[in-house]
Amino acid sequence: MPAKFEITKSKSGQYIFCLLASNGKVILAGEAFTKKADVFRIIESIKKTSGNNANFLRMTSGSEGSYFVIKDTNGNVIGKSKMYSTTTGMEKGIASVMANAPRAEVFDWVVENNRSHCRRSG
Repeated sequence: MPAKFEITKSKSGQYIFCLLASNGKVILAGEAFTKKADVFRIIESIKKTSGNNANFLRMTSGSEGSYFVIKDTNGNVIGKSKMYSTTTGMEKGIASVMANAPRAEVFDWVVENNRSHCRRSG
């Protein structure tokens, strides 16, 4: 399965997205938006900025582990990874976003069958 962005709708009625790697695991997610058009705008921004390593910030969360965020050209956070137990895992996640996001297709579950959350997590 190729990597893809999935758009879904939360129980509260907001639109969210996630980027699934080719293995089906969520590698990046965004915040919730009231307008679906905002989700499409953020996905396009991720596609454009994900090729530049400088747009990724490596973060730690105490004893929980490491994660990364991706910023747009204005410095705004537009996506956040899952928590990784190692920095090596986090770096592999960044590499996956860099390799897959620019060409990932967008699948709108809200249109297709009104799903309420991203299919898989990891």
